[in-house]
Amino acid sequence: MFKTILVPVDLGEIGAAQPALDKAVELATAAEGDIRLIYVRAIVPVTYMEFMPPAFDQEQQDEAEKKLAKLAASIKLPSEQVSAVVRLGSVYNEVLDEAEKTGADLVVIGSHRPSMATYLLGSNAATIVRHAKCSVLVVRA
Repeated sequence: MFKTILVPVDLGEIGAAQPALDKAVELATAAEGDIRLIYVRAIVPVTYMEFMPPAFDQEQQDEAEKKLAKLAASIKLPSEQVSAVVRLGSVYNEVLDEAEKTGADLVVIGSHRPSMATYLLGSNAATIVRHAKCSVLVVRA
């Protein structure tokens, strides 16, 4: 079964990630596996950085880590089976890199209801599905 399950979450839309989290917990429980949460912070364009306070980047990182730790603590699994990481970059690149780095067997990703522009999957979910070296489960929110 799946021993390491990677779950990308958007801290700005925790509710949208809940179905994927629930499915990941179900699978991890059945397989006695681990869940690794990942949140990817967007890179602020260089042109905006001159308008940001000096500690902006570190404050954003600290805040994201705090929110993700709170989410991880709410997962109904023993704490040693849940870990979390905050990365900086493009969502699909960082998720794919984290999946490879951790040896994930499965990525469980939520996908919003489709619009005409992304009829089947959201763009990040679609890219992860196409390029992941492990299984990917897309859970509709």
